[in-house]
Amino acid sequence: MSALNRIFPWLLLPLFFIACARKKDTPSPDYDAIAAQIKTLEDQKLTATNGDSIKQAWLTLDHNSTVKKDTVLAARVKYYLARLYAMSGQDSALFFVQQALELIEPTTGNAKYKALIYNGIGNIRSIEAKQREAGYYYNKAATIVLSDTAAGLSTEAKSAILLSAAQNNLSSFQYNLAEKMNRSVLPLIDSLPEGHINRQRVLVQMIQTLNTLQRPAEDIAPFLHQLEELHAKNPDKYNISFLYDSKIQYYETAKKPDSILHYELLKITIDERLHQQTASSILMNNLFVDYSNVAAIYVSLNKPALGEKFIQKAGKLKAQFPKLIFPNNEITFQNSLAAVYRLQGKDKAAIDVLNHLVQLQRGIYQSENTQAIAEMNALYQLQAKDQSIRILNENIKINKLQLQQNRLGLIISSLAVILLIIILFFLYYSFRQRRSRQEKEKVLLQQQLLRTQMEPHFIFNTLSAVQSFMRLDKKENAIKYLNRFSRLLRSNLELSRESLVPLNEELETLENYLILQQMRFEDAFHYHIAQPEDQDLSAVMLPPMLIQPYVENAILHGINLETGDGSIDIQFALSADILRVTIKDSGKVNPDIPEITHRSLSGTISRERMQLLGKKASVQTTKDPIAGTTVTLLIPITY
Repeated sequence: MSALNRIFPWLLLPLFFIACARKKDTPSPDYDAIAAQIKTLEDQKLTATNGDSIKQAWLTLDHNSTVKKDTVLAARVKYYLARLYAMSGQDSALFFVQQALELIEPTTGNAKYKALIYNGIGNIRSIEAKQREAGYYYNKAATIVLSDTAAGLSTEAKSAILLSAAQNNLSSFQYNLAEKMNRSVLPLIDSLPEGHINRQRVLVQMIQTLNTLQRPAEDIAPFLHQLEELHAKNPDKYNISFLYDSKIQYYETAKKPDSILHYELLKITIDERLHQQTASSILMNNLFVDYSNVAAIYVSLNKPALGEKFIQKAGKLKAQFPKLIFPNNEITFQNSLAAVYRLQGKDKAAIDVLNHLVQLQRGIYQSENTQAIAEMNALYQLQAKDQSIRILNENIKINKLQLQQNRLGLIISSLAVILLIIILFFLYYSFRQRRSRQEKEKVLLQQQLLRTQMEPHFIFNTLSAVQSFMRLDKKENAIKYLNRFSRLLRSNLELSRESLVPLNEELETLENYLILQQMRFEDAFHYHIAQPEDQDLSAVMLPPMLIQPYVENAILHGINLETGDGSIDIQFALSADILRVTIKDSGKVNPDIPEITHRSLSGTISRERMQLLGKKASVQTTKDPIAGTTVTLLIPITY
């Protein structure tokens, strides 16, 4: 435990005693009148005409001596001041809500106001894009509501708290928790006034959550029907865009691209009108994403002209508002643009866009990672503060001598724990080192065995292919297949006896393998091997049979063998003592169909062999649902 963590509870002790003293103060004669005035202001609805007068009344109460002497009254006043400032978009909201939190948190009970204050801080942190910290407070508020301890909270407040927490949990990948909180709101919405926004919000969030969880369309349908009925009953109360967006998510689950396109186009009509009426970065980004999504749908429907039309519209928005485009929306645009280029046959332009997309995603990742670290540090401090407050509440009657003894015992215990951790760490490290050496020795033996034999499943497939040729009376094909297979078998057996082989022999073996696979799958794919120019390949030495398993994986799992238009592109490049091998497949036409997982022994051994080649060796895999999979091998070589 750090020195700061040991001292932190002591620093809070004076604040705790002050809070206790405030609670024990005898109420002043006008306490009841002040409490009644606060209750009246809490219940008063804010309108366009009474905003200033209500704010002045709260400010007057904030300076009232009776309010200052009572912790709970002061916290309530500061919370409602924060709420007013937040509604007007002023920075003072954070100042007042933090003061309210510092006052209310050390108290016992007061669950209603704790829930409201936690939710208020969550709203402010969400506006500041501090999603993890916002989630921390949202979930604390939701826990109070779910535990039924927040007596006095209105149905509107309960639903708002749970919905905020659910939305944050969804964006934080806590999908099951988001579903639980959304479902907790469903029984409450019948008690809300007709046309209340939370009636729509819970249904929209449920559909979004179930779609994210990849639940079947029949699970989403009941909520979509309720949403349609809600809009039919109150067409002027709700924004129809949310209904269209929910239908889009439903038809995405049902895999109906024509219906998705229909509602995307309807949504564009509305968003275009809103964008023209109101200058807003959010509305502009919504329209920007709409255009990009529609372009992607037209690409999937093989309509490049229409896809280009909408991608150009998105491009115009981007050119008009270059600094207002959200990074994630830019990724959607770039993906759609690359898809349009690819469908138009502009492969180089598509590759340039994808390369730019990789750089963009890397920048976003670095930015999000930096923000995440900062937020996790803030969360740690918040949790440490909560823990300190709980400790202080439990030890209110401990005297100074006992506290000093506990501190000394804590230091000794911490030192003992640290010493024990160090000992366990060194024992664990020694065990890992010993185990690692044993594993390396085991892998070396496995490699030696692997390099002396062909994979049994490949021989079985070869015999099956020959049997098929004979059965179909394709004797000439069978003879050619056996001839090519014997050459490959002989080549592999020769290479398996050596620890290093020339690159030209490895290329010859690889080409024999590809020709054999072409014959086996009846020319279901074509391949291209780009060799280094102006290089003596016979002088380049590398471990044998290291590349073939990755090529095999690209053929079996990277292309559609049924369509007959698959492609494998293999490029070799020499740079000093490193051979760069790039294996790129054309990808699956329908990536939504799940593949049967297959564990390749040769692939596993190849990866372990790469690890044993040292730090310069590496394998990088880049998967793209449209452009296919690219595997890049960096292999140390000798001359």
